[in-house]
Amino acid sequence: MRRLRRTGLLRGLVRETELSPAHLVYPMFVRHGLDGRAPITSMPGIDHLSVSAAVDEAGEAAALGIPAVLLFGLPAAKDEAGSGAWDDEGIVQTATRAIKAQHPDLLVITDLCLCEYTSHGHCGVLREDGEVDNDLTLELLARTAVSQAEAGADVVAPSDMMDGRVGALRAALDDHGLAETPIMAYSAKYASAFYGPFREAAESAPSKGDRRGYQMDPANALEGVREAKLDADEGADVLMVKPALPYLDVIRRVKDATNLPVAAYNVSGEYAMLKAAVAAGLLDERPAVLEALTGIRRAGADIVITYHAKDVSRWLS
Repeated sequence: MRRLRRTGLLRGLVRETELSPAHLVYPMFVRHGLDGRAPITSMPGIDHLSVSAAVDEAGEAAALGIPAVLLFGLPAAKDEAGSGAWDDEGIVQTATRAIKAQHPDLLVITDLCLCEYTSHGHCGVLREDGEVDNDLTLELLARTAVSQAEAGADVVAPSDMMDGRVGALRAALDDHGLAETPIMAYSAKYASAFYGPFREAAESAPSKGDRRGYQMDPANALEGVREAKLDADEGADVLMVKPALPYLDVIRRVKDATNLPVAAYNVSGEYAMLKAAVAAGLLDERPAVLEALTGIRRAGADIVITYHAKDVSRWLS
């Protein structure tokens, strides 16, 4: 193998893992009432976007060979039930229609959760005791899935981690004539310390309590596989592990245990951590990012959701 590594052409032929723009999804934050774009301080290079700016950003991603974007919405107002999530004129629905009108070949994936829309920041409706009402939340998530799909979303991506939500969404989509809309399920979503910058960007930090009651214990790998299998049984088309880098073993286990495509979310804290190290002169950005994302692919991820997507596509081209 040493002789093969020394020969550039052969090195490419025997390389085991490929990383290309075609494997990437670019997340975007679309904000109601914004004119243009505004920097997100905790995530250098990432902005809040108006609908028109999101259309431009999506076009730039498509031009770089990135096949899909993932939309998160910051609504005009929040309430206890998160009703902005299923508003047919809501920010994600409006942005989806605008992007698909200008870039019909670009896949639009819509994050499906209530946390960005609830006044308390939790991923579902709270009972009087402060716990999330799982079954009531499923009804609202189903309404949201239908609204997003009818707005033109190519894929809906439930990130709430409620029990039974994939089955509820599949049934609702099918009942509304949307049987061809795939579900990319956040199947193994851990209660991670790496979400901090995202929660600032999405303004979705819980005002009280935490999400450990419905997100997963970082110590549990087999649980992640069980959750992924349950989502597959309920009709998920893609299974996601989130975060990515601290959970490479879970990505591999889910890949080996299922016959479905696996996505991995290279989350905001992973992105910000690398950016901070680069800004401090501790790392060379390009090789560090490419190594990290190649590691995610090597672990078994078919799809990598990453805020590095545009830079990576430029480097690889």
